[in-house]
Amino acid sequence: MPIASLDEIRSRLGTEIGVSPWIEIGQADIDTFADVTGDHQFIHVDPEAAAQTPFGGTVAHGFLTLSLLSQMGASAMLMPDNLTMAINYGLERVRFIAPVRAGKRVRGRFTLESMEEKKPGQWQFLHQVIVEIEGEDRPALQAGWIALIFT
Repeated sequence: MPIASLDEIRSRLGTEIGVSPWIEIGQADIDTFADVTGDHQFIHVDPEAAAQTPFGGTVAHGFLTLSLLSQMGASAMLMPDNLTMAINYGLERVRFIAPVRAGKRVRGRFTLESMEEKKPGQWQFLHQVIVEIEGEDRPALQAGWIALIFT
């Protein structure tokens, strides 16, 4: 995670602050997510049946792709140099725009929309995130991600 002073982070408000590396979502990842969540809908876990759909094969669960924000953010979001803890606080306007077919790679683009000190040493950051699918025009998802940052 890139480290910066609070003043430096504040100076980046309204700008793209980072892009994560690509992450491949393989069928094994999709199957494991299906097992953990109990969501075994055929479009996720049955390649033969899913091949007969407009998707042309299995697709990742939207929530699987969304859950990768943690991994993406760890490499792309700016964190204060005096960070003691960061926690998820919520999401705004999550939209699943395009399916992620098994074997595709995704990455996140992070724009810092706001940062507000809620209490001394407790900051609320809002990042707008777009998750791109390699080689495709439409993103997998977009969301506003709220984090509480403790310094």
